[in-house]
Amino acid sequence: MDTMTSPCRRSLLRLLAAGACSALDAPVWGQGGERFPSRPVTLWLPWPAGGATDITMRILAEAAGRQLGHKMLIENRAGAGGTLVMPVLQLAAPDGYTIAQLPQPVFRAPWIQKVGWDPIRDTTPIIQISGVTFGIVVPASSALRSVEDLFIWAAAHPGRLSVATNGVGTTPHVVMDQLFRERSLTYVHVPYKGTAEQMIAVASGQVMVGVNSTGFAPYVDNGQLRLLATFGERRSGRWPQVPTLKELGYGIVAMSPYGLAGPAGMHADVVRVLHDALKAAMHEPAHIAELARYDQELAYLGPEDYGRSMRATFAAERLNVERLGLGKGS
Repeated sequence: MDTMTSPCRRSLLRLLAAGACSALDAPVWGQGGERFPSRPVTLWLPWPAGGATDITMRILAEAAGRQLGHKMLIENRAGAGGTLVMPVLQLAAPDGYTIAQLPQPVFRAPWIQKVGWDPIRDTTPIIQISGVTFGIVVPASSALRSVEDLFIWAAAHPGRLSVATNGVGTTPHVVMDQLFRERSLTYVHVPYKGTAEQMIAVASGQVMVGVNSTGFAPYVDNGQLRLLATFGERRSGRWPQVPTLKELGYGIVAMSPYGLAGPAGMHADVVRVLHDALKAAMHEPAHIAELARYDQELAYLGPEDYGRSMRATFAAERLNVERLGLGKGS
């Protein structure tokens, strides 16, 4: 028989509810017993300072720092096609104070060459932020006015067409290799560590062609570069007059979503704190406006969905590498 009176029952329920709310609002504690975060978080970027991704990430980090109550610091580690953040994550403590941007090449490189890390085994997914599409640009004064012009010039001048990309094994490099290999043509590959340096080289005529993400947008908009084609599924809303590789009949669509991850083994509560801060930051108007400068939009995924996407991307890259004959031992 229930002997508890209704007023007593209501009082108990209020106490239980208050306890539940207190548990939800309780601070998250790091591995060392301190509240997380109790100091700045470092975000590693695989690109040089001053490029499009670096600038957008700095705006994101500043906003996320306000959410966390501690600064989010940026460290740049450029080179190796954007994969140098992986050794950083592999060696870092899984305490939430070291995170990194994961670009597409980290999912491709292990299938192309021997590396000491694994993009799935050695990471904890936090959040997907956005994605980039790519394009082919030439100096505004160039006589090359279409993608087909590149092939015609390369055929007439074997081994002399210079093409700059953002690194060996990056999506632009892989796409250009595929296009030229299918036509038995050659070109001189000139890899750069970042977009800013690369675009200056193309605009000044140091190289004939540049292929990169839409970090080239300001150079196209100010008339220094001519955009020949983009790699997306459909034409860009920013440059609707520019065709895609797909519609030109080359059968290629290449996008490159990116997100942030930490070392393997991070506590779920720490991931939640970082995710919530970054999700709020990515929707701030200043960040959205900076993405728009480079024809990018938000492409949010939470930790679980981003993890699934990472695994699917890793598997797809293996098939792409095998199809192109780029695999280890090929």
